[in-house]
Amino acid sequence: MTRVGITGHQDREGMDWSWVRRSLRGALVTFGATEALSALAEGSDQLFAEVAIELKVPVRAVVPFGTYEAFFHDEHVLMNYRRLLGQARRTNLDLHFPPERAFFEAGKFIVDECQMLIAVWDGKPAEGLGGTADIVSYARSRGRQIVWLDPFKAKIHREGSIS
Repeated sequence: MTRVGITGHQDREGMDWSWVRRSLRGALVTFGATEALSALAEGSDQLFAEVAIELKVPVRAVVPFGTYEAFFHDEHVLMNYRRLLGQARRTNLDLHFPPERAFFEAGKFIVDECQMLIAVWDGKPAEGLGGTADIVSYARSRGRQIVWLDPFKAKIHREGSIS
């Protein structure tokens, strides 16, 4: 059983989203994902969940707190979140921290629950607490296998003992 989690950028100019989609699909198939864990945030998280659903891999939506939907400022992204949430098994964390800390804790939860983490990441430091770099750092400290997809260079890096 391989539970695969996601962390990644939301929307950055210059990202090759079609390459990211193909790479996510390849990773989920190659590593035999049996569950996909995602906070369903805009960008990488939602794309990961979409690909998992297309592949018939069950998705577990990790919801940091009850008012999470208020952080989806684009109506299309919010509707997509709701659609994906309706197709997923939901884990409500009900965290009572400031939002950035809650996002970080949700990312740590995903790392703790998965055997492999996929990071859609440019390799740069996080812009705020709980950003992709913070989650990758935490995954490294926990000895997780990491597949790092660099969407700006269309390059895949692997860390840990990935079979």
